Amino acid sequence: MSTSALHPALGQSKKPGAPGFSGGTLTCHCSSDPVVVKVDAQVAHNHACGCSKCWKPANALFSIVGVVSRDKVHVTAHPEKLHIVDPSATIQRHACKACGVHMFGRIENKDHAFYGLDFIHTELSKDPGWTGPEFAAFVSSIIETGTPPEQMAGIRKELHDAGLETYDCLSPTLMDVLATQVAKLRKAG
Repeated sequence: MSTSALHPALGQSKKPGAPGFSGGTLTCHCSSDPVVVKVDAQVAHNHACGCSKCWKPANALFSIVGVVSRDKVHVTAHPEKLHIVDPSATIQRHACKACGVHMFGRIENKDHAFYGLDFIHTELSKDPGWTGPEFAAFVSSIIETGTPPEQMAGIRKELHDAGLETYDCLSPTLMDVLATQVAKLRKAG
């Protein structure tokens, strides 16, 4: 296996974002009338994700996904082509009906710790300057989508070699944010 089989954008060490970078444009894979989303911010918590819900390029085991403030995400072309993949999911993934690419994911539950953040795939942008993946999340989940368990040690090694710490949930920082929100809701209830 190669890092390109994990995801085409993996294979180099962690890439810091360009100083002063303030966002760019995401474009779906349609050859005509693509959906275009303008993002007016640098991505945060960008990571390789092995969950079964995230959009992944063809033959990739992981997606690359990070977050930005939802007020910084604007559909600027062909919003009529977007639909929500699974309306019952916590993250409402807005995908192009024609090519299937997930353009952004949004949490509508105001009590969720990540409410106000949209999940985006920076690989859909040709604009240089995005922060690269910082860690790998939900790594074991790729077994659920068909990866043989005996390949996991090698996959984790490749992710580590690419400079990414591996987790079977989110990073400790993000798990702390989720747990803090749960504690706040319990105190309020």
